[in-house]
Amino acid sequence: MHDARDARPATGVVVDVKAETGSAMPAWERDARGELLVAGQPLSRVVAAVGSTPCYLYDRERITRRVRGLRGAMPPDVLLHYAMKANPMPALVGHVAGLVDGLDVASAGELRVALDTGMAPEHISFAGPGKSDAELAQAVAAGILVNVESFREIAILARAGERLGCRPRVAIRVNLPFELKASGMKMSGGARQFGVDAEAVPDLLREVAGADLGFEGFHMFAGSQNLRHAAIVEAQRKCYEQALEWQSLLPAPVRSLNLGGGFGIPYTPGEGALDLGPVLDNLGELSQRLQGDWPGGHIVIELGRYLVGEAGVYVSRVIDRKVSRGQVFLVVDGGMHHHLAATGNFGQVIRRNYPVAVNRTDLGTETASVVGPLCTPLDLLADRMELDRAEPGDLVVVFQSGAYGRSASPRAFLSHPEAVEALV
Repeated sequence: MHDARDARPATGVVVDVKAETGSAMPAWERDARGELLVAGQPLSRVVAAVGSTPCYLYDRERITRRVRGLRGAMPPDVLLHYAMKANPMPALVGHVAGLVDGLDVASAGELRVALDTGMAPEHISFAGPGKSDAELAQAVAAGILVNVESFREIAILARAGERLGCRPRVAIRVNLPFELKASGMKMSGGARQFGVDAEAVPDLLREVAGADLGFEGFHMFAGSQNLRHAAIVEAQRKCYEQALEWQSLLPAPVRSLNLGGGFGIPYTPGEGALDLGPVLDNLGELSQRLQGDWPGGHIVIELGRYLVGEAGVYVSRVIDRKVSRGQVFLVVDGGMHHHLAATGNFGQVIRRNYPVAVNRTDLGTETASVVGPLCTPLDLLADRMELDRAEPGDLVVVFQSGAYGRSASPRAFLSHPEAVEALV
């Protein structure tokens, strides 16, 4: 894997987010004047080119290094897919599509973006617990792989295939009888809206065969945002063994065994980077087994956050500087409505600060809170952090913002202006 420091400008001063937060996050650089660098350019210049704040900036070279580094370290016969729900910005998806083996979508809207990239339909898959009849018909017409999540979808797919004169391609998304331990968001184990309960899969396989659908394999996504390699390895092995249990019931050999992802990135103090070595070694072993059990089939790893999360920053501008009973508040023009996750309102049990920095270093440091313009105390981007002192007009950056940012936020709340996005 390549470290982000590899591309630092020769004249730049490295600002290591790890040193500032105690976590293993990639370094972002500052120039000789103290300005943060994005895509090798001073932040103020990039923002001026984009045209306004608040804005999301995605560094294409960081994305390229991450994907190519991972692709180069993975076993060659394991396929790498990008999960578009992490960041569906069309320009970003178009860039990533040229680096990965496939795309995974979660709606008809994402499917249109995926098809626009030129990715071959046979390398696009569709998962989601509430696919409409129209979405299923669109997927069949496009020739993509549908991850079936209920018995209802079988009949709809069969009718669509008959009407359109093509055989629908399907895999079964399984609600596994276990969960991914230590994951930030659990997607299986217990009662879930995702997939078909493992105990009902035999009946579903019989229905797939009876409906003459093109069975291709399984989708097994146990959880996301995991920094423990042992937990990911254990889940991958259990998924494989679970699929083997249904060997005698399969309408056709497995061509695609999607083991999901779950690869996390560090966000907060004390979090270390995921140790990929054991995970990739395990994938290599499973891939060799798969060639014996289902020759010609492939393991698929579906990643979103891990590929793009660390390559993005959210930038807002200080509107006001207020002191309330001794506490400094930097009021910025962005906030919860654009970056719900950074405010701790996107599934976190205990709110923790994302890494945040001020785009100047010449006024000393202070303890300050960064808040947005919304009339709610939930609009809190940084709670009493040690930051460089900022004044109205200065830029404030939230790192680790390349995934689940703008598209995962309540952008219409209180009707403030939208945040601009740019791939730089």
